[in-house]
Amino acid sequence: MNTRSAPKIDVFSPIALDSLQLKNRLVMPPLTRSRAEPGNLPSSMAATYYSQRAGAGLIITEATQASAGGQGYIATPGIYSEAQVQAWTKVTDAVHQKGGVIFMQLWHVGRISHPDFRGGDLPVAPSAIAPRGVQTYTADGLKDIPTPRALETHEIPVIVEEFRQAARNAKIAGFDGIEVHGANGYLLDQFLEDGTNQRTDRYGGSIENRARLLLEVIAVTADVWGSDRVGVRLSPGGTFNDMCDRHPQETFGTVVKRLAALDLAYLHLIEPIQPQGEHPMPDLSVHFFRPLYPGTLIVAGGYNLARANAVLQAGLADMIAFGQSFLANPDLVERLQRGAPLNTPDPQTFYSGGANGYIDYPTLGEM
Repeated sequence: MNTRSAPKIDVFSPIALDSLQLKNRLVMPPLTRSRAEPGNLPSSMAATYYSQRAGAGLIITEATQASAGGQGYIATPGIYSEAQVQAWTKVTDAVHQKGGVIFMQLWHVGRISHPDFRGGDLPVAPSAIAPRGVQTYTADGLKDIPTPRALETHEIPVIVEEFRQAARNAKIAGFDGIEVHGANGYLLDQFLEDGTNQRTDRYGGSIENRARLLLEVIAVTADVWGSDRVGVRLSPGGTFNDMCDRHPQETFGTVVKRLAALDLAYLHLIEPIQPQGEHPMPDLSVHFFRPLYPGTLIVAGGYNLARANAVLQAGLADMIAFGQSFLANPDLVERLQRGAPLNTPDPQTFYSGGANGYIDYPTLGEM
């Protein structure tokens, strides 16, 4: 009898996403950097930025507009024009030359926008509900977000088709797959959660109806890529952008069970921060979702190396996202392997533009 135990899985263990072989389980998640150039082109420095971080098992780009109407912040890139496709091709080429794997995250911000980005038109949303206390960065600085216009039912298929075309464009640009952004209070999340969706048509009311747009977007992007190259990001219980749902376990539990049947590349969950106080949030961690989702599960939420390895070894997740750590450490994988100290992220440069705080964080060899 073979009494040798199986080797322990850790963040440095390889993993396969169907036919994609990933060299480790460390994920660089989407990180908005607000450095897009005129025409919403990815920065001319983006190829350097992403290829510096090609040691990650998987890179997921900053959130990228599937259409011109999906923009909500200044200097964020798109994937709806030929020029944008050509610019992104330089990024994918650079990452692949370094042996990296890169997915593009596709988004539409919905109500988290401003008429400045929409030719004077109001932002659109499932319902005409303004996000309380939320502002957005425009060319003229921070501005309050107005009450959005509720989408007409006949307008929604247009948005679905914009995601389909964006998925095609991402494929032309050489990406290895795409991630559908269903998190953080943007359009697909706004339809999903009952705090922002008060519709009475086929896109509102029941959980199945509120999830319809998300599932339609997944279906059309999977038509382009195959479901095994489509990931989905969700943020159950997240409150960013004034989000709420009365029954988050039921809502997100139902959605995750639906996703489990789709043979996706992965499900990417942002674990909520548990609030302090007398009304604790229901469990929306991987402990709740793992039994519902047997496929590849990525988890994000302030992980360090020890906590990441503990979650992997417990079988609660398959890959771990390290956000600001990848932002500030282009050689994060090597640093973690060697137990070396990490660079400290500089929040003042997260969205400041330019090379500073973008491509100039030193590697171990440069210190």
